[in-house]
Amino acid sequence: MQLLNTLYVTTADTYLRLDNDTLRVEVEHETRLRVPLHHLSSVVCFGHTGLSAPLMHRLAESGVALVLLDDHGRFKARLEGAVSGNVLLRQAQFQRVADPAFTLDIARACVAGKIKNTRQVLQRGAREAKVEGEAKVLARLADDLAAALRALPEVKDLDSLRGVEGSAARHYFSGLNLLVRPDQREAFAMDGRTRRPPLDRFNAMLSFLYSMWMNDCRSALEAAGLDPQVGFLHALRPGRAALALDLMEEFRPWADRLALTLINRGQLNAHDFVLREGGGVLLAPDARKAVVVAYQERKRDEINHPLLAQSVPLGLVPLVQARLLARALRDDAAPYVPFVTK
Repeated sequence: MQLLNTLYVTTADTYLRLDNDTLRVEVEHETRLRVPLHHLSSVVCFGHTGLSAPLMHRLAESGVALVLLDDHGRFKARLEGAVSGNVLLRQAQFQRVADPAFTLDIARACVAGKIKNTRQVLQRGAREAKVEGEAKVLARLADDLAAALRALPEVKDLDSLRGVEGSAARHYFSGLNLLVRPDQREAFAMDGRTRRPPLDRFNAMLSFLYSMWMNDCRSALEAAGLDPQVGFLHALRPGRAALALDLMEEFRPWADRLALTLINRGQLNAHDFVLREGGGVLLAPDARKAVVVAYQERKRDEINHPLLAQSVPLGLVPLVQARLLARALRDDAAPYVPFVTK
């Protein structure tokens, strides 16, 4: 399945090989799909996928990123060719991350975008709630997030900022159960955010969707010439794409919205998940395909970008935001403005 130059491979025991200038997808030795390489910017493989060495070499030579994720959607590896980013822009990025005041400003913008977008999820739920008591709970939680937003300008360091973000996230996730239609609440009940592994069906969906947003944000940053490893909000650690995590914060609520849509429309149910020993939960193979299709379709939705004052597909917004971030790194007069829309 292909959208915006990304091929997602979700079927177990798939084998990918090079066929002249085409990527060939095989399942049980039968060809299921052929995709010309010049149509691709990345290939994302979930779970156990086989790849031929000639294909991996050709992807690297062609600048097509190969991303390997486990069954939960957790990042395992990424294969890329030579780095082609703008060295002057990356130099500015490295200098900026050493400036505590600038780092705090960018991190604050990332958190503000996330909280504003999560607050809109709760406000919409409050407006659509059919039970008055539930509407009041959601409205109160939205007010708590508004208080968190008012507190952001006063934070003096990253630890305090992360504390505000963490408190806002706990309030937000405590209300998500009320956004699930009543007959599905027992199956999709969640007690806060859990991961590695997710411990319930709702968290399993979120982890899977977040992994796809993460890959898109990382690719967008690389396309803009930035180093996805060097971020501002998330601490720098070996192997961690900190800047991609920063950028993804404002898009997490879009993943949450899609998860709620899939549940409330009955597109996924309790039988679409695998419960593992130890309490871990993951999507079944067919359910992963359904989520990928829904994600691709959602990325085609035209969204009014408030800063550009024009409509763009949601799937291209990370590219827009990565370029806005690059501008902020180069120009003191151009602060980073997160993507916030209704």
